[in-house]
Amino acid sequence: MNIKNNRLINYFLEAKEEIKKVTWLPMDKTMKLTVVVILASLVVAVFLGLVDFSLFKFIEKLITIF
Repeated sequence: MNIKNNRLINYFLEAKEEIKKVTWLPMDKTMKLTVVVILASLVVAVFLGLVDFSLFKFIEKLITIF
């Protein structure tokens, strides 16, 4: 098997070359944006948890009435 003709190896070699062309953000900006994403995810999770709990309690009371 010739390495030059192996499509999988060729794919990874080309991917490595493409990664070198990418303009990456500075590490400090990447860290700040990561924190923003994590905090936004937590806020959305808490909000959805509260909505879920509220709807559960509402439906529970609705069931006990009927």
